[in-house]
Amino acid sequence: MFVQRRNGMAALRALFFVQLVLGLDTDGRAMWKKDPSLSPVNETQLFLYDTFPPKFLWGVGTSAFQVEGSQQKDGKGPSIWERFIQSPLRTGSRFDDSSDSYTLLEKDLMALDFLGVSSYHFSISWPRLFPTGMVTAVNEKGLHHYNRLLNALVQRRIEPVVTLYHWDLPLALQEEYGGWKNESLVGIFHDFAKFCFQAFGDRVKHWITIHNPYLVAWHGYGTGIHAPGEWRERAAVYTVGHNLIKAHARIWHHYDQHFRPQQKGFVSITLGSHWIEPNHSKDASDITKCQQSMQSVLGWFANPIHGDGDYPEELKSELVHILPNFTEAEKKQIKGTADFFAFSFGPNNFIPRSLLPKMGQNFSLNLREVLNWIKLEYHNPRIFIAENGWFTKSDVKTEDTTVIYIMKGFINKVLQAIKYDNIDVFGYTAWSLLDGFEWQQAYSTRRGLFYVDFNSEEKERIPKSSAFYYKQIIRENGFPVKESTPASPSQFPCDFFWGMTESVIKAESVASSPQFHDPNLYLWNVTGDGLFHQVKGVRLKTRPAQCTDFVSIKKQLELLSKMKITHYRFALNWSLLLPSGELSSMNKQVLRYYRCVVSEMIKVQISPMVTLYYPTHRSLGLPEPLLLNGGWLNQSTVQAFRNYAEVCFQKLGDLVKLWITINEPNRLSDIYNNSSNDTYQAAHNLLIAHALAWHVYDKEYRSFQRGQVSLSLHSDWAEPANPFVDTHRKAAERFLQFEIAWFSDPIFKTGDYPAAMREYLASKNSQGLSRSALPHFMSEERKLVKGAADFYALNHFTTRFVIHEVKNGSRYEFDRDVAFLQDLTYLNSPSRSAVVPEGLRKILNWIKKRYGNIDIYVTASGIDDHSLNNDELRKYYIEKYIQEALKAYHSDQVKIRGYFAFKLTDERAKPRFGFFTSDAKAKFAVQFYNHVISNSGFPLEPLENPCNPPTEKESCALCPFLTLRTPLIFFGCCLFSMFILLMGIILFHKRKRRKSYRSKNFQSICLPVKTRHKNILSQI
Repeated sequence: MFVQRRNGMAALRALFFVQLVLGLDTDGRAMWKKDPSLSPVNETQLFLYDTFPPKFLWGVGTSAFQVEGSQQKDGKGPSIWERFIQSPLRTGSRFDDSSDSYTLLEKDLMALDFLGVSSYHFSISWPRLFPTGMVTAVNEKGLHHYNRLLNALVQRRIEPVVTLYHWDLPLALQEEYGGWKNESLVGIFHDFAKFCFQAFGDRVKHWITIHNPYLVAWHGYGTGIHAPGEWRERAAVYTVGHNLIKAHARIWHHYDQHFRPQQKGFVSITLGSHWIEPNHSKDASDITKCQQSMQSVLGWFANPIHGDGDYPEELKSELVHILPNFTEAEKKQIKGTADFFAFSFGPNNFIPRSLLPKMGQNFSLNLREVLNWIKLEYHNPRIFIAENGWFTKSDVKTEDTTVIYIMKGFINKVLQAIKYDNIDVFGYTAWSLLDGFEWQQAYSTRRGLFYVDFNSEEKERIPKSSAFYYKQIIRENGFPVKESTPASPSQFPCDFFWGMTESVIKAESVASSPQFHDPNLYLWNVTGDGLFHQVKGVRLKTRPAQCTDFVSIKKQLELLSKMKITHYRFALNWSLLLPSGELSSMNKQVLRYYRCVVSEMIKVQISPMVTLYYPTHRSLGLPEPLLLNGGWLNQSTVQAFRNYAEVCFQKLGDLVKLWITINEPNRLSDIYNNSSNDTYQAAHNLLIAHALAWHVYDKEYRSFQRGQVSLSLHSDWAEPANPFVDTHRKAAERFLQFEIAWFSDPIFKTGDYPAAMREYLASKNSQGLSRSALPHFMSEERKLVKGAADFYALNHFTTRFVIHEVKNGSRYEFDRDVAFLQDLTYLNSPSRSAVVPEGLRKILNWIKKRYGNIDIYVTASGIDDHSLNNDELRKYYIEKYIQEALKAYHSDQVKIRGYFAFKLTDERAKPRFGFFTSDAKAKFAVQFYNHVISNSGFPLEPLENPCNPPTEKESCALCPFLTLRTPLIFFGCCLFSMFILLMGIILFHKRKRRKSYRSKNFQSICLPVKTRHKNILSQI
């Protein structure tokens, strides 16, 4: 079984931990030095199903000026924001259309009760307590309001987190002193804080001095988009920041010395920031720019307070003549003046982007990464998420679906930081409780968990979807595992079909290896030209053409033999087999090629599943005359397909036992999309064509070929994007009706289209939103279509997250009234296909529930993976999806008979779905899928041959090799035989010549006796 590994990230985190323990210098730059070996499916990077620590503070926040309203009521003084809003440059803005929390406090408390929070983060309005800003006589009505709020929180056991300054500086202090540019405010603010500690400290344990001082200084006194709206030189901006830091430090020391012993509370300052990623993680200059960007925003305030008491070196070197200097005494006074790290991460830290120090890099919403940066830079402080959330446009009321997904991502990143990175986060604040005034955006955006109609008198707090979702997270303390059936060791039966799917196989019309049927003899390189020259007058014996003469078949079989699959699904090319669409135009060479493919597969014990028609969005795949005659809008194509199917059954049916007539006819809406009526008529004709083909096989060929026929439907699962909205649930079911039941109901259920489709189209027609109409089946057509399939074949790849969106127009995609949302918290492929394994189990159960317990084959399932070698994403996908199929089989009793992975080889262009590259190189997923097949799933202990009896002899290891290379072996045998024959002839002639030579020599030396005697006598 494939096991996910943490090694890359774990090693990196371990290194950071060692650095901290040993007291070594740590640097946030390490966060951008990514481990290149880290797997895309590393479990530390995936969505984490787990819970938060006990007593984790789940909170929600508001600020006084945003929600209190009643700006001129009960003696409240004006703040800089009233003046700023009423300036000539802010025409159209107003401040009185708020949620009016000052008056409607009980409604706010009911909203808190609804959520079930354990903390409430709010701010005290300085001008409501002291209208002029000077701590003289307190405004009793304002004091009563905050006492009433705090008492109610204590009664409810909700922890108050109180901010002393959330940007609403009393206007009098701005006019008299120039605001935070003047160091006098350090002392005045100290007096205000001291009063609050005395008045409320018995009930408040967590204090925030200032909320996001970066925005106060940068946008209030630099860019001018916040109150007081000043455009000052940069020196003035950093003077403001300098004063804010000193004000905070003075307050912390006062609390530490005079209030902490009795009240035992904690004081900090909320610091906000963006996060940024380098263009190139290996480029040191890009990493340096990212570090500079973070130091110029977060480090500006964090380094003096949480670091060494001084500004970051990056700022000091860049702003030599601008940045104020701290004395050594001030550094000591400022350093360590925070009992925890209060952090804000929300839209105000990212907009407007043109005014942020991007430095040519890329903004990111990865909250986990910035938490790790804080850990590295400031020695792993305790962290409180003091503000986090996102926004919607003002016209969004309660269906804030996108906020759910953003919240889900943010909170899970916090959980990952706690569990994997050992970051001490003790609380989280969702922002905000209510819709209210959104600073420079005024009322053009909304950030509340509760919707408020600002124009109504009642201003009811109506929970949005995000409120329901956050309530669920709080109740469950995070994201507990919710699998109804956890993954456990299990296997499919031994007759399960393990397959691989390929699209259309392009046929060769001429064999690629002609050497065995060419009677001529050739000599090579006779004249040194490197060419073959025919030997005239020599004719060799030939043999009939064989299937293995096709090189493409041999290559394909080599790949298939590496897969250990039992079945291979591929498609024929209708336009090549019957170029004119007529039987008289049959290309016999192409037919022979396909028969060779099937027969050679069977020789290596791989059974075929053959698809007759495989249209794609690139090619409709019809013979050209049929295409020019209207394609599937013309009835003649229906009959032509019936005839084409019959000839395939006739010519190949003795070898093929599983047929798919049409692949994904429910996706042809992408092509026949001029109008919905074109789409529905083409679909109608496709259904009839399939049914005719099925009946031909059933009547003429089934009795002796004993095969099965069906069609394959694209069957992705659909989930409501927003589970808290009824219209989304209905939209998800409607998607399944229009996408799948559109074809499957007529065949597997009623012989007619789903009633839900007809009723919905009728409703849209009555509203004038569409003129679409489904065709009607004649009674004979119903009988023809109903039951015209022997099994259910589905192609399943992902799960779609569906929202309801009313559309006007007579097109198929408009008739459904659905749109899709992407949940980025799921693992996604390069083509943005979400990995949602449980979707397969759900669609299998949906089919069973709707059509009975029929045989089901998953005829295509896979994902694109950009890797050309180590395709970790594909391995993860296969493991998780097959596990869900096993759950469906064992726990739900779904009769799933086979699983076909998609697909064998990559296309030349992306996306890369193949187990092999386009040049036939095996990826790592091949070995993994082999392992799954060998074990028929995921047994407790892997067995060598779980489906073979123990007495059975082991299969021949060389047999596939010998079978695939039969022509080569035959040719080698021929050469060897010729060599033996030639050697025999040579030896024979050699012996013959030797005998003749010996005979002659013997005659000349050994003369006859009589002759010798006569000669001797004559000599005497």
